[in-house]
Amino acid sequence: MSATQFIFYLISAFVLGTAVLAVTTRKIFRSAIWLLFSLVGVAGLYFWMQVEFVAAVQIIVYVGGVVVLIIFSIFLTHHSGGELPRPPLKRTIFSMLAVLFGFAFSYNLIAEYGFPTTVAEKPFVVSVSDIGEQMLDTRQYGYVLPFEVVSMLLLAAMIGCIVIAMRSIPQGKAIQKPATPMPANGGNIHSVVETKESMEEKTT
Repeated sequence: MSATQFIFYLISAFVLGTAVLAVTTRKIFRSAIWLLFSLVGVAGLYFWMQVEFVAAVQIIVYVGGVVVLIIFSIFLTHHSGGELPRPPLKRTIFSMLAVLFGFAFSYNLIAEYGFPTTVAEKPFVVSVSDIGEQMLDTRQYGYVLPFEVVSMLLLAAMIGCIVIAMRSIPQGKAIQKPATPMPANGGNIHSVVETKESMEEKTT
């Protein structure tokens, strides 16, 4: 095994391990941190493939944008240390079936594609200006519509993480209001306030 292959398997294991931890942990803040590490590993794969522009976009948009927005939204809802409820059995079975289907679909695509045996030194020789022109092109093979759709990703992430992390009140449980402080002698609270105000006026 060469050093290049070792680095590839190491980064892939890091991405898969952190992704599994992100979806299995019951702490929502820890899940966001594991997702952050997984996306950083994906950026490392892009750097390994020598596509620096895509790696930079991965870090700026997903690591520096989506994940940071999720973490801020978790803190804004005051639910950072909360523990998510255990998912029901039906949802767990459906998730496992979806994962198996995804693996089978990916394996089918990889098996049908004939990978070249020789690796070029620079497989993607595309300038940043060409990528920008193609991304904003409205003609055939242009990506202006997907570009505008992806621009709403941050807003969707913010709304989704607020809905997930929002503190909900259990059904059938009344909201407890803070009790009104009562004076020690059993009198009216208003008289206590007036007495305090008169004492402050005397001191001034």
